[in-house]
Amino acid sequence: MADAARRALDAALALSPAHPEILRLYALVHVRAHRPAAAMAALQQAIAQWPDYALAHSDLANVQQAHGAIDEALASWQRACELAPGAPMPWFNLGRNLQLHGDTAAAIDALEHASALAAEFLPALILLGDALVHAGRFDDASARYRAVLAQHPGCGDAWRGLANMKTRPLTERDVESLTAALRQPALAPTADRIAMGFALGKACEDLGRYPEAFAALNRANAELRSLNPWSARAFHAHAEAMRTASAHRPAPVDERLGHEAIFIVGLPRSGSTLFEQILATHPAVEGASELTELEQTLSEESHRRGQPLLQWITTAHATDWQRLGQRYLQLTARWRRSKPRHTDKLPSNWLLSGVIAAMLPGARIIDARRDALEAGWSCFKQQFYRLPHFACSLTDIAAYIHDYEQIMDGWQAAAPQRIRTQRYEALLAEPEREIREMLAFCGLPFDPACLDYHHAKRSVRTASAAQVRQPLQRDTARAGRYGALLDPLRAGLGLPSIG
Repeated sequence: MADAARRALDAALALSPAHPEILRLYALVHVRAHRPAAAMAALQQAIAQWPDYALAHSDLANVQQAHGAIDEALASWQRACELAPGAPMPWFNLGRNLQLHGDTAAAIDALEHASALAAEFLPALILLGDALVHAGRFDDASARYRAVLAQHPGCGDAWRGLANMKTRPLTERDVESLTAALRQPALAPTADRIAMGFALGKACEDLGRYPEAFAALNRANAELRSLNPWSARAFHAHAEAMRTASAHRPAPVDERLGHEAIFIVGLPRSGSTLFEQILATHPAVEGASELTELEQTLSEESHRRGQPLLQWITTAHATDWQRLGQRYLQLTARWRRSKPRHTDKLPSNWLLSGVIAAMLPGARIIDARRDALEAGWSCFKQQFYRLPHFACSLTDIAAYIHDYEQIMDGWQAAAPQRIRTQRYEALLAEPEREIREMLAFCGLPFDPACLDYHHAKRSVRTASAAQVRQPLQRDTARAGRYGALLDPLRAGLGLPSIG
């Protein structure tokens, strides 16, 4: 089909070689055929012939974004918005990508334009709600999510947004709405059903109805797990292989390389966003949230070598690791435009602790630890979108925690100058002491502003966005309220059962 379309467009171009619309359609055929260079050339030719062609600018941005030219893509979407200010899609695409790359204030502006132009376009309203949450504007965010539910009561993404504002309780009316929507399969395809199940669990917990909360969360997790089951045995083998392979690495060429980066790793829902918020309040640190640039750097190298990471990791030379470290710093440079240091808070990067040591020997790693039972239960209550995921069953959570703690304890013992185990409960007990020690570990002078982290005006792009905008709370433990229902998790963690 693509070849036939291309032949038809070839004929049309032969008759009218400079027609911008034909060039644009030609580019779209190349996109579908995975020929980005040809698509980009056709769109650039169309724009050269017709500089005010908004659709061509927007399509060019899509191609640029797909192939990593982010700044160029944002400029192209911006130009499309200038040329066609009444078209909602360029505003939506601009806002979505500004939000992905941390410019939340500009994203809100773009998404408000998109929503005003197309009030029925629910993805724009939902994404606007997400951006408002990240900016700390929770009342405004709630209004956007509720506006979506007024049009579509079974919209899982809107319920997910409301549930992720952890400090905002859901209501009895929400329980009734969720229950009614879940009884109507026509309103709730699988993705929506799962998101609503997690929201129903939170709503029941907010109301103190713990057995009902557990039942809702258990159903939602079971349905999520059925889509792509996680294997504890396969993960254990992979984690051990990664630990063994990355333990044998050459001495670094430059011990200081990567001192700009502070990695925060560990189990999700263990306080990592709180620790990042504290660090990001320091005048020398930019909080960059959960970055993918480390994964991108390693994926590029695997593609270049034609081998997966575990195959080439043991053969890489010191100069290879230095080159990869420099590539990571190049990709993350935008986070250090105004401050010299940045955080990288992707929890699963604990698996790459040895690789980080080889690539970025000057980087510091903070291992966020929280009581295992509380952290594991918090993971079970949170919907994760990358599948397969360990958090869909209590026994899998326990297996994951065991692997994580064992491996990270080994790395920390071997390199305490690079890795700090930062315990959430210790921070609650003695905040100033722990904050001073964490800053000193990172090579940062103490700054009193870090004690008032909850006043920081920054975008927080995780499910803890609401929690880190309040002072330390010492009543965050929830697992005890569920009694023997959590005994499978206790058993996996080696804790005594209640039942």
